[in-house]
Amino acid sequence: MSCPSIELNVVAEEYRQAAAGQHRRIIVCAGTGCVANGSLRVRDAFVAQLPEAGWSAITVPSPASEDEADRRVLVSGSGCQGFCQMGPLVTILPEGILYTKVRPEDVPEIIEATLGRGEVIERLLYAEPFSGTRCRDTATIPFYARQQRTVLKQCGAIDPEDVREYIAQGGYSAAERAYTRLTPEQVCDEVTRSGLRGRGGGGFPTGRKWELARIQESDAKYIICNGDEGDPGAFMDRSIMEGNPHAVIEGLMIAARAVGAQEAYIYVRAEYPLAVRRLRRAVADATAMGLLGDNVFGSRQGLRCHVMEGAGAFVCGEETALIASIEGKRGMPAPKPPFPAQRGLWGKPTVINNVETLATVPLTLNGGATEFHSVGTTGSPGTKTFALTGHVANTGLIEVPFGATLREIVYNIGGGVTDDSGKVTGRPFKAVQIGGPSGGCLTEEHLDLPLDYDSLRSVGAMVGSGGLVVMNDQTCMVSIARFFMQFTQNESCGKCVLCREGTKQMLALLDDIIEGRADDRTLDLLESLATAVAKGSLCGLGKTAPNPVLSTLRYFRAEYEAHVYQRRCPARRCKALLTPEIDPEKCRGCTVCARQCPVGAISGERKQPHVIDVEKCIKCGACREVCKFDAVGGV
Repeated sequence: MSCPSIELNVVAEEYRQAAAGQHRRIIVCAGTGCVANGSLRVRDAFVAQLPEAGWSAITVPSPASEDEADRRVLVSGSGCQGFCQMGPLVTILPEGILYTKVRPEDVPEIIEATLGRGEVIERLLYAEPFSGTRCRDTATIPFYARQQRTVLKQCGAIDPEDVREYIAQGGYSAAERAYTRLTPEQVCDEVTRSGLRGRGGGGFPTGRKWELARIQESDAKYIICNGDEGDPGAFMDRSIMEGNPHAVIEGLMIAARAVGAQEAYIYVRAEYPLAVRRLRRAVADATAMGLLGDNVFGSRQGLRCHVMEGAGAFVCGEETALIASIEGKRGMPAPKPPFPAQRGLWGKPTVINNVETLATVPLTLNGGATEFHSVGTTGSPGTKTFALTGHVANTGLIEVPFGATLREIVYNIGGGVTDDSGKVTGRPFKAVQIGGPSGGCLTEEHLDLPLDYDSLRSVGAMVGSGGLVVMNDQTCMVSIARFFMQFTQNESCGKCVLCREGTKQMLALLDDIIEGRADDRTLDLLESLATAVAKGSLCGLGKTAPNPVLSTLRYFRAEYEAHVYQRRCPARRCKALLTPEIDPEKCRGCTVCARQCPVGAISGERKQPHVIDVEKCIKCGACREVCKFDAVGGV
């Protein structure tokens, strides 16, 4: 298909002139988290109620006279703004006011007070947990102020469904330079000199991967964007695809130019419907504008882009399994070498990069290698996005330079460790699981360890996809290891015996430990089996599946030993190892627990401490739930 040529500067100037035709802008976060909390209803309320208050609500920038502009408000959505737990988020421009947890019923007050009288609504501002200080904008909210958002910078600021705004912000200029002023070899060289490493887990140098594909002789080559983000709790790639899909497409275009590919695939989890929809619209808009097609930027090199929904299997995030899935086969890994860059999709040289890597590529070309190296560490330049979850006050999507420490992330950006109810009560930090099922645990001794590819590898962990699960001292590390082992065992494709059977036996051994059946041989057997699975599995899933077990054994062996030798869970989380008991100091003899017990295991006189018959108790927890004096333990 032949497409019209495009002048980026003309499109950018037209958009800027149109954007000048409104008095204010209201940006409503339309990422998945805020949408789930009702942000689209908030957006619709603004559109419906602004005219009732004498304002003109527009959803697409368009030119206007000065008189009209004074009463026009642009209402637009954005991608994920990161502070998910405080959503729905609403930003008022040009003041930069950020309102949190906005509901449709708040809209009339915002229109009347903020837009009409220029007043700030204090109750809708973020309040710091300890001081209660209200923060007016992202510059004063510690969660934002202590980050360095580059890849995520536009995700919460621009309309992801308006290609013109992306272009007005400098979008596609790096791709234009790659196609019109650089040779494929020069593109590979610039990316290599930038030091960009793959953000999907392994950290392989991106430029070297491209160069390997570039030098292959072939009548066809392919580029694949790996958006099959499957780690529990990870949503970094999803947020980029939803919030800035054109950055992903631009990265694909530059990669295609570097290796000589004329066809690209964006492989996205089917569980990400919003990302799929926005990517498909972005591809259609880019094609209609002539950014994609037979003659990209007049270079005589064409590029067609397809968005494909994934097969729903975690293993399809592995390169060779992903290729098999695109080819219509069952997603199962294949031995390497040959590597995909040598023989990949339909037997042709193929480059596979993850979403965050491709979204970073335009930044490396626009700023140059020196600027890119100014952030991060020598071996890991640039920034990294993380999904911060668990026992931490501020959960959400963050971006920090490589080299940032866990202490900075957990206590400065994250706001500190919480108890199980989510309150910051001074509970001690215990560990962080980094990198999801493929990663490992970091402990208190690692709080000041710079987070980058090499330092994490030295302590038996990895950056992985970027998940960070914070755990307090009430967390059972054996149970955590079992959680991730259950996940990887379920997701094993079954192709190789060590992964298929090894993960199953590791899970059985962890169950023995948690349920009080382990003996003197269990820990040694678990460790040796984990080592064998890591060494002998075919693909990355199997090779890294034992990481959570091996790292927790390394740093929390005493906790494992307490489970095995003392039949005791130090965190009091494993039911089978708890001894039911009633604290006589707390019990008031109200008899409520005895009346609630379904098996009659509790006895005692009224107004006297009660006792639990351990032999009868089935540990259902009914007594603990009804006790008003917190006297029941061990169930």
